[in-house]
Amino acid sequence: MNGAQALIRTLYNCGIEVCFTNPGTSEMHFVAALDDVPQVKGVLALFEGVVTGAADGYGRIAGKPAATLLHLGSGLGNGVANLHNAKRAFTPIVNIVGDHATYHTQYDPPLASDIASIARAVSGWTRSATNTVNLGNDVLDAVNASYGPPGTVASLILPADTSWNDGAEPLGGWSRPSPNFIEADAIDQAAKALASSRSNALLLGSNALTKANLVLAKRISALTGAKLLCETFPAKLERGGSIPGVERLGYLAEFMELQLSGVDNLIVIGAKAPVSFFAYPGKQSYLVPETCSLIEVVPPGLPTQQSLEALLDSINSSRSPENGLLGNPSKGPELPSPTQISGDLNAELFAQVIGATLPEGAIISDESNTSGLFVASATVNCPEHTVLTLTGGAIGQGLPVGVGAAMAAPDRPVLCLESDGSSMYTIQSLWTQAREGLNVTNIILNNGSYAVLNMELNRVGAQEPGPAAKRMLDISDPDINFVALGQSMGIPSVRVDRAEALVKEIGKAFSEPGPHLIETMVPSII
Repeated sequence: MNGAQALIRTLYNCGIEVCFTNPGTSEMHFVAALDDVPQVKGVLALFEGVVTGAADGYGRIAGKPAATLLHLGSGLGNGVANLHNAKRAFTPIVNIVGDHATYHTQYDPPLASDIASIARAVSGWTRSATNTVNLGNDVLDAVNASYGPPGTVASLILPADTSWNDGAEPLGGWSRPSPNFIEADAIDQAAKALASSRSNALLLGSNALTKANLVLAKRISALTGAKLLCETFPAKLERGGSIPGVERLGYLAEFMELQLSGVDNLIVIGAKAPVSFFAYPGKQSYLVPETCSLIEVVPPGLPTQQSLEALLDSINSSRSPENGLLGNPSKGPELPSPTQISGDLNAELFAQVIGATLPEGAIISDESNTSGLFVASATVNCPEHTVLTLTGGAIGQGLPVGVGAAMAAPDRPVLCLESDGSSMYTIQSLWTQAREGLNVTNIILNNGSYAVLNMELNRVGAQEPGPAAKRMLDISDPDINFVALGQSMGIPSVRVDRAEALVKEIGKAFSEPGPHLIETMVPSII
């Protein structure tokens, strides 16, 4: 058995069932070996950023890694942005990067590069598998490293001769890790803080944002009066229906400062201390108030349920809970009937349509940016759904994350809310959606600009922009025809500019199998 065959068999023995790939010459033995292990499905993407983003979306929903297969350092470089997002999301990924044969690198061929250095920037674990006989162990180590905790990108560099040489054996007998984490002193400190003051807040990270963990956090909040907050860009947030609601920290530093104003103790569970997304002249970067004590109960990316249970147990449970112990009481207006929504689309009407039409169990891959400003509040009372957000801020995530989410949960509808500028980074995702027949509804929010950068241009204190500066943020010259782009990649595509038309097309997209694209003309709010 050659190395590639043993590698794929070992991946399958470790529970990995999907490999997203954009291969090249150095990876041909791996590609050929996919026929020997049909239980591992190969999924082709036309750009490496789609490969890595899809693996991120898959891992967030499946809770286990997909494999990727990339071609040399250049292919890895093309996929780095979404590996950055995946690392920030603590998503488990086994990232396999092909390399030249070990004896060939001495000649410095044109595609040679320092793959390990590129990989280390976006990986929690990196190794070059230079011995075919040991390849099975390398794969096991990569899978274990991907799970962590915390979950991470585990990059295994695979020289071509390690793939084609014989003498490899697949390894089995692997069992999925089930780690726990609890720090008794931190639990005790948090419990005392919650008892000593009612001006407290719990700040939750993604591992704490499952339904079960939000129920625990809500009980703690109800018993102590602590405010429930979550990070601005959670990797995976379960919400709606009977799931207790949680307030997301705002994107703008000023909003975060208001949300944290007056808090005596900020108890952090699976998240980082709040900081400004960027530096701004004359403004604070670290946003925890000077008078507030920061208590880290669980570091980012580590399991949170055991610590939440312990914190709840340590609180004086004889106190009568406040209203809203369980469930998700309405925090906004009732959802409108779809037939009640009409008019020329704007950001608020768009959000109302999403709230009125979102089906039970939907997965939202949200990279709507400025045009989606009102979506979170409009969907708070929707049926239960899951939201995946832009964890690392590297745009071009929304469409490929939708690909991976749909692969991980083919029985759930996936809704990609994607801004026009960001979509063009990984528009090739549409082709993979069509090829695999994925149930993804893509809504491209077209305002003809990098609107978020118009906002940032004003916030950073730069000089008044002139025509040259404004042209750098305008993508309407020439206009991008997203309907034509979608159709060219095999996806039924339409354009709408009125709310009632959007209601109709979303209903059609959710009711029909396969992917759809709706280009939605929403004026910029910036």
